[in-house]
Amino acid sequence: MTSENTVKTLLILGASGDLTGRLLLPGLARLVAATRAGDLKLVGAGSDDWTAAQWAKRVHDSFSAAATSADARGKAALAAMEKDTSYHGLDVTAEGALAGLIGGLEAPVAVYFALPPHVSQKACEILDPAQLPPGTRLVLEKPFGSGTVSARELNRTLAGLVPEDHIHRVDHFLGKATVLNILGLRFANRFLEPVWNREHIEKVEIIFDEDLALEGRARYYDGAGALRDMIQSHLLHIMALLAIDAPATIGERDLRDAISTVLRASSITAPYKKSTRRARYGAGSIGGREVPDYTAEEGVDPSRNTETLAEVQVGIDTWRWKGVPFILRSGKALGVKRKEAVVTFRPVPHLPDGFQGVDAPNQLRIGFGPDTLKLDVDVNGPGDIFSLDRATLLAELNASELLPYGEVLEGVISGDPLLSVRGDTAEQCWRIVEPVLAAWARDSVPLEKYDAGSTGPADWPTAVGG
Repeated sequence: MTSENTVKTLLILGASGDLTGRLLLPGLARLVAATRAGDLKLVGAGSDDWTAAQWAKRVHDSFSAAATSADARGKAALAAMEKDTSYHGLDVTAEGALAGLIGGLEAPVAVYFALPPHVSQKACEILDPAQLPPGTRLVLEKPFGSGTVSARELNRTLAGLVPEDHIHRVDHFLGKATVLNILGLRFANRFLEPVWNREHIEKVEIIFDEDLALEGRARYYDGAGALRDMIQSHLLHIMALLAIDAPATIGERDLRDAISTVLRASSITAPYKKSTRRARYGAGSIGGREVPDYTAEEGVDPSRNTETLAEVQVGIDTWRWKGVPFILRSGKALGVKRKEAVVTFRPVPHLPDGFQGVDAPNQLRIGFGPDTLKLDVDVNGPGDIFSLDRATLLAELNASELLPYGEVLEGVISGDPLLSVRGDTAEQCWRIVEPVLAAWARDSVPLEKYDAGSTGPADWPTAVGG
């Protein structure tokens, strides 16, 4: 906790958009139902000319699932927020419009920019710090800027408005439970730390394969692609958590300093045809549902050569990790849904003669959503005790009662920036991927193709079963 202020009003900009209805409001509902939001007021604003009834319906529909399972106190808290909410039609890029709205709300106010990055940036540029009530918090979705330069400019703009610990750059992929599960695994087990380095680990893969296709998001996604949307915005952060040295505390300063140290040492090296891969899905079937070729999706510009599957190999130039490849992969419209980190250990240096049956190195798999832990070990098999079989130790890790966006919002309203991405980290993530984006723009790396519903190109290192 870095501030004594607690947020009294949550103002969502882009309240009529998809992000608000699909993720933000359901996440807020679970937080309110758990009676962990205090007397927070909810205000929506958007460019759509919505009536009060339209907004009330959106809030009610988004709250319904949480209300069904809530206890009496939770139901009462949800009903109170629904009754007291309001909506304002607003052009956030119009001079004075956003400042005027914020000034009329009960402070401190958290302003959540559920808007395209360039709109958020313009809205912030026309704000004046004198127009913001004390304690105002600014919450911005990733991707943060469109590159290192724009991220730096946006950081400079935000720093002129509020202190750094009042800026929340959202990484919804990393909920607090997931972060603490990774840290607990890393640093609470004596048997892991001695082997968590280049001497014993061969490679680390971080994979986020979705079975969802474009789902009507062409307006944003076709200008971003898998590398910007997932690897730059989320997977590099997970990589850093897996690679950090033990911080003194899990307070936001120590933890975010450790993350920044890893990212400053990280890079993707040329030739990019060897260290990166990209592909785009064609027509296929997922779970019996027909998916069109990506280029036939509404709103897609085929000339952009937007990738829907990306894989990069990151090197971390530190004593602990020098020479260990961190392979980050994310894609859409894939037949096998995978959200996991896979740590592959080096083979044993010598297996005593007489044993047989071992043909693969041990692996540790950390699953995300639900959070699970699987450790492969080799044990004497049944029947022939000289034959080693692979056994898997499985544990389900503790999950949060909140949805990821509920955890994000709880950090915002309580003034805890632990789950927020610090400004220098946001810039480092762009620095790492920008040379790859430039190489891909020059077509230095071929754009491969895979069928929707498949596991992607079969010859990729992260191919299922490969």
